[in-house]
Amino acid sequence: MRLRDLLPALTVVFMRGVNFATIELGLRQVSPLGLGIARFALSAFPWIFFVERPAAPLRLIAAYGLLIFAMQFAFLFTGMKLGMSAGLASLLLQLQAFFTIALSVLTLGERPTSWQLAGALLASCGVALVALHIGGDVTAIGLMLVVAAAASWGGGNIASKRISRHAGAVNMVGLVVWGSLFALPPLIVVAFALEGRDLLTSFVGLDWVSVGSIAYIVYLSTLFGFAAWSGLLARHPLTMVGPFTLLVPAFGFLGAAALLGEPLQGWKLAASGLVIAGLCLNLFGPRLLGMWPKRQLSSSE
Repeated sequence: MRLRDLLPALTVVFMRGVNFATIELGLRQVSPLGLGIARFALSAFPWIFFVERPAAPLRLIAAYGLLIFAMQFAFLFTGMKLGMSAGLASLLLQLQAFFTIALSVLTLGERPTSWQLAGALLASCGVALVALHIGGDVTAIGLMLVVAAAASWGGGNIASKRISRHAGAVNMVGLVVWGSLFALPPLIVVAFALEGRDLLTSFVGLDWVSVGSIAYIVYLSTLFGFAAWSGLLARHPLTMVGPFTLLVPAFGFLGAAALLGEPLQGWKLAASGLVIAGLCLNLFGPRLLGMWPKRQLSSSE
């Protein structure tokens, strides 16, 4: 990968990692579902009038918006509000890779490899380590909601794959804009049902930190992030671009420490190591297996 593409890749994963600390800053004033509504309203408008809708059935675009936007971020924002630190949220959300594999087996008839199963087992050990430290900045409900967010992301990936089968190469910016539009109605209904007047009052008297966090989440993390990432995927193989996502939890912990003063205890590093090792097995396991006979041959010579 050339330097002109390496820098955008690192920039996107950096922004995605720091995004979790930014979310926590926004949640200090804005309600969780209110923050979700603000995110997707500003991601949809006014862009919906200028960006072409993906050439796929509306039901698939609606499913994508419901799963990867409405449900994922409703669970994520509420989980962080109820007891999940920004750094750990950035880590646990990467479980979406394994939920994607599981759902592809159930819905698309794909078969998991032994490396994927081993990676999922290793990553689950990291989640178990987080569960053992419930208390303080981690609560049981926060943990369950963030894992549910990862599962929703996995479901959204399946919807995205079905959209690609119908439309071929998909403009991800268009999918984000139109998916955001479909995410708004269920978010608004649930928000008013659960939060009532608190939804509106949480937007009264916003300080510059809250306004800045909303702007960051919408324009940098969502719109610019998806546009830059889709451009990288168009120019390079997924096997080259995908591994950069392993850096998201690292930047997530660094961003939480720098912006929020979040402590980085040893058990968090251990849990991160287990989850990231599981992701590495999932991504690189077959490649490592293919290199093993060559190494044995070279050593015997």
